[in-house]
Amino acid sequence: MEKIISLCKRRGFVFQGSEIYGGLAGIYDYGPLGVDLRHNIKQYFWSKFISDREDVYGMSAAILMPSRVWEASGHMELFTDPLIECKICHERVRADQLEAIAEHESKHKKGKAEWSKPTVFNLLVETKLGASENTAVKVNLRGEITQGVHVNFKNILDSMHPKIPFGIGQIGKAFRNEITPRDFLFRQREFEQMELQYYIKPDENEGKKQFEYWKNFAFEWYLGLGFRKENLRFRQHASDERAHYAKDAWDIEYNTSFAGWKEAWGIHHRGDWDLKRHSEYSGVDLSYFNEELKQRFIPWDIECSGGVDRAFLFILLEAYTEDEIDGEKRVYLRFSPRIAPIKVAVFPLLKNKTQLVQKAQEIYEMIKKEIPNATFDDNGNIGKRYRRQDEIGTPYCVTIDFETLGENGDDKKDTVTVRDRDTGKQERIRIEDLIKYIKV
Repeated sequence: MEKIISLCKRRGFVFQGSEIYGGLAGIYDYGPLGVDLRHNIKQYFWSKFISDREDVYGMSAAILMPSRVWEASGHMELFTDPLIECKICHERVRADQLEAIAEHESKHKKGKAEWSKPTVFNLLVETKLGASENTAVKVNLRGEITQGVHVNFKNILDSMHPKIPFGIGQIGKAFRNEITPRDFLFRQREFEQMELQYYIKPDENEGKKQFEYWKNFAFEWYLGLGFRKENLRFRQHASDERAHYAKDAWDIEYNTSFAGWKEAWGIHHRGDWDLKRHSEYSGVDLSYFNEELKQRFIPWDIECSGGVDRAFLFILLEAYTEDEIDGEKRVYLRFSPRIAPIKVAVFPLLKNKTQLVQKAQEIYEMIKKEIPNATFDDNGNIGKRYRRQDEIGTPYCVTIDFETLGENGDDKKDTVTVRDRDTGKQERIRIEDLIKYIKV
């Protein structure tokens, strides 16, 4: 994990939030390469879960929501963690995190601390809207993006007229006042979620069929991010660990190097909990009328939910590789070309040779039109450029040399050297075939 965190800062993936002011625990900022990697993860989710499908609609709900929403959803009452406080220094930790407790106790003399009894701590972040204390309205930053879909269920019905089964998907920020945020991007106070709420008729057979379908769909999507199958697994929640809304719940877990198997993605059978509760608390009918069967009912909801930041972290852990090329040690990120922040880097062999630079710029502009996540790099010698691109996970490096210009004979004129990141092998490719070669 220390190597990942160091690489993230050095290469512009992730920075500590507000670092020059001492930072905030559980808050991180994303640099230029981090933004691109996150964008590619989100785009892959959006295409597979939403835009490629005829039965799913996209939306984006607001972050601020009335407290009444969270009363209806059950979060005001049940969205809690057990908290204990050190009576010596008054630091607070989660009562169920033994590692955090041991870490804290090690800071005290003789490794001891006196703890208070566990109390219930609500994770919702509260704020107020309004010009004065008297008129201010209490609101919450959303603890999950899910409720933004459910409260818009009727709006989607009235505007899009979908037929069940259908889904609503979105990507957005959520906030949790975690007692002890830890493990870098794994547990944060501000994070981003990708979710699909898929509404079905309330039928046990239909529920089982759809649940299995979305479990497997989500697993295949996660594999598409570049994970090895042996590093992912399904785990069903025991009845006493399910969320208050869940009829059934499974996680896709990733085998991390820092803490073993950890939750990457959740598939939850939420039943009619959300729509039923929001109908009750808002007084608005959120039922669905089936024209063909002449039936009105509250649909069931199958949820697919995962964190952008966790996917980002797990992709880094999966991609981080150390090896040797020609006896020289190197570090590289084995990103899938589908999500790599930079897919191809274009080099002139020498940056002080005008003809090489001009030809390299010409080829770069040609590639950029077809492959937006391309970059031009003439900083340092060719070996340093390769190492830099390896460390940021660029799958292909294209070098324009004297043979490209035909100065070493016409047999290799109008060809370039393409280097593969994973193997380090180089191949001469004709310029006219370059786009096709990289896109494969």
